[in-house]
Amino acid sequence: MNGQHDKSLRAAFFLCGCAAFLNLYATQGILRELAATFGVSAERAGQGVSATTLAVAIIAPFVGTLAGPFARRSVIALAASLSALPALWVAHAGSFASFLAARFAVGMLMPFVFAISVAFIGELFTREQSAEVSALFVAGTTLGGFAGRFITNACASVLGWRYALDIVALLSLGAGVAIYLCLPRAAVSAHGRARTGGSSPDDARDTHHAPSRLALLTRRPLLAAFGFGACVLASQVATFTFVGLRLAQPPYGFGTVQIGALYAVFLLAVVVTPLAGRFARHRSPRELALYAALLALPAAGLTLAHGLLPILCGLALGSTAVFVEQAAANAFISQTAGAARSTAIGVYLSCYYLGGSLGSILPASAWRQWGWAGCVAFVMVAQAIAGWLAWRFWRDPAHARATEKRMPAVLDGR
Repeated sequence: MNGQHDKSLRAAFFLCGCAAFLNLYATQGILRELAATFGVSAERAGQGVSATTLAVAIIAPFVGTLAGPFARRSVIALAASLSALPALWVAHAGSFASFLAARFAVGMLMPFVFAISVAFIGELFTREQSAEVSALFVAGTTLGGFAGRFITNACASVLGWRYALDIVALLSLGAGVAIYLCLPRAAVSAHGRARTGGSSPDDARDTHHAPSRLALLTRRPLLAAFGFGACVLASQVATFTFVGLRLAQPPYGFGTVQIGALYAVFLLAVVVTPLAGRFARHRSPRELALYAALLALPAAGLTLAHGLLPILCGLALGSTAVFVEQAAANAFISQTAGAARSTAIGVYLSCYYLGGSLGSILPASAWRQWGWAGCVAFVMVAQAIAGWLAWRFWRDPAHARATEKRMPAVLDGR
């Protein structure tokens, strides 16, 4: 793989990350507007986020099978482009039930961008490179998540939330077209093999050896990774679903534009996550996950302060920790799952976004009972569990490789 081709591929996967998250949380910062339009509480309006993440959790395990016969580039680009249609439905929903159904439809398309991109990275790059490119992809999701929220809130204050979501839908369409143009028609892997179709050797082994796939997926390190992902996104969604409600109250009195600007704290992760990917080339994903979890705990505590500056610092550090944790989990699963890589990515996404759905629902009672302190307690517990899972069950890559070599031939598809 020549240097120029390598750089263009990395840029393409960064764009894939942006497309994967552009629509996912677009409604998170306009809960009060949605509540006023549909006559529901702001807490219930947050179900627009959980409906999307629930759809991702349901469809993700089947993405590898559904997309297998098709070229990776086509699947990713088509899913990103088609997401504009349910996004337009969201923008013009006539009832809250219709709004939730449209948000669910958005979530059904997103795994085809995320999961296929991560699997594609594992196919095209070496073991060491894939950790770095995965981190770059996660940095793209960070920028996409920020852009979706910020653009929605900024435009909603001027045009109204419906037209704001129209703009995000058009951006999704543009991202899909750009991905199709940026990803090469016949990509060449780091090992020099041309890859044009949708199925990888791992996928083929998954198809012909279902028992081996089950055996691989039920090992404790992977089960711990799935639980880790659920805890990580639950903490993130809980934080950014309820912090806007907190800052809208006195003494802060944030409006729609100011709440949308909060998501600028994600931009720190756009810089830090790729650097963490380079760090991961010389350290295990377990170390990276532990460092990030240890950062997330005091970051959450910092948001309990009454000054705006420490709150923003806490949000910036906490969101950065989450994205680094996500990059660590992607790398760990890619290095550990062996013949079940594609399926493992889908199951991880399912658990990850199921955790995200719970993150917008479970803290609601704590918010009503104890306010922001109750939400912070939820976040810290979720992060503590994530850190414990990584510390207790994740193996170093060298250990995982040695274990794979000792497994019976039927388990690795040979």
